[in-house]
Amino acid sequence: MRVYACIDDIEKVARSRLDANAENYYSSGAVDETTLALNRSDYGRILLRPRVLRNVTSVTTSTTILGRQVASPIAIAPAAMQGLAHSDGELGTAKAAKNTASLMILSTYSNTSLEDVISATPDLPQASESPFWLQLYVHQDRCISEGLLKRAEKAGYQALVLTVDAPVLGRRLKDLRNKFSMPPHLKLANFDASQGVMTASERNSTGATSGAKADASLTWKDIDWLRSVTSMKIVLKGIMTHEDALLACQWKVDAIIVSNHGGRQLDTCPSTISILPEITAAVKSYSHAHPTLPVPEVYMDGGIRRGTDVVKALALGARAVFIGRPMLWGLVVGGHEGVEQVLQILNDELRNAMALVGVQSVDEIGEGCIIRKSLL
Repeated sequence: MRVYACIDDIEKVARSRLDANAENYYSSGAVDETTLALNRSDYGRILLRPRVLRNVTSVTTSTTILGRQVASPIAIAPAAMQGLAHSDGELGTAKAAKNTASLMILSTYSNTSLEDVISATPDLPQASESPFWLQLYVHQDRCISEGLLKRAEKAGYQALVLTVDAPVLGRRLKDLRNKFSMPPHLKLANFDASQGVMTASERNSTGATSGAKADASLTWKDIDWLRSVTSMKIVLKGIMTHEDALLACQWKVDAIIVSNHGGRQLDTCPSTISILPEITAAVKSYSHAHPTLPVPEVYMDGGIRRGTDVVKALALGARAVFIGRPMLWGLVVGGHEGVEQVLQILNDELRNAMALVGVQSVDEIGEGCIIRKSLL
């Protein structure tokens, strides 16, 4: 396939190839898209501090995520209905994850079943080394969600990623104007028609995604319910305040993802990069107050388009970052090869930035690598 210079170049080509239904669904944010824009622009308010005369002949991006060795702190975020992007859908993304030794989170609302995603990568190491996690919206009928978790655990998924910022669907005006619909040749492959996850009317509305029947009554106490039905590690996606970060510590979840759903839920909330220091500080304070207790690892997503963005996120305390839209653009332009190229570009840029900042490993990246302007 064609070789691209940067993520922006891939995005331009990808968006030109999609129809309005799919392009607007992937690219749009909630209401005025203020948060969507901030997710990207706020990286420009953080500058890098280059240290010189350092030995950077051997720069490595390898790290661990929940104890699993990965080639890079750049991982793949969950994104619904990847069949809109390419006929391979989630199978293409999974192949790219395998080929690059990257972690991938599969969306509950995928067009490929969770079992087929695993079986499409048969030469992976043993199940304990599976690079796949499953994102979960808890359904109003808890039996549906429980069944999904049991299937995921049996298939070899290592963690469940509970989306906590979508008790109701954000107002995405472009989807409303387009009367967004899932094409009839696609299906939500993790469910069957008898489960009633999506009615015929919801297929032709924005209720087709992000939990038309998600359980809005979900509370912190339901973490105990999750632990009662699965032994997978628990990751909370959508933490945006220090209060909730502290609660995540108290409930002993394994990790949290600082996320505002790509600007697709509550508009005018802060960017993830601006709020990341508040979250990492809260987790550190809890750790200092309870030195014998484990604390969750902190990850983030939102607006990452450059390797320098990754350096900034790691400097502010994230252990890993997740990319959503860039992965989708890569899938559009080249299937699994396109996703691999997106990951390659970002990792090449990350290694370049690390060398110029003067560090050899991601563990050396800290606040001394950046200058923060006022973000709020």
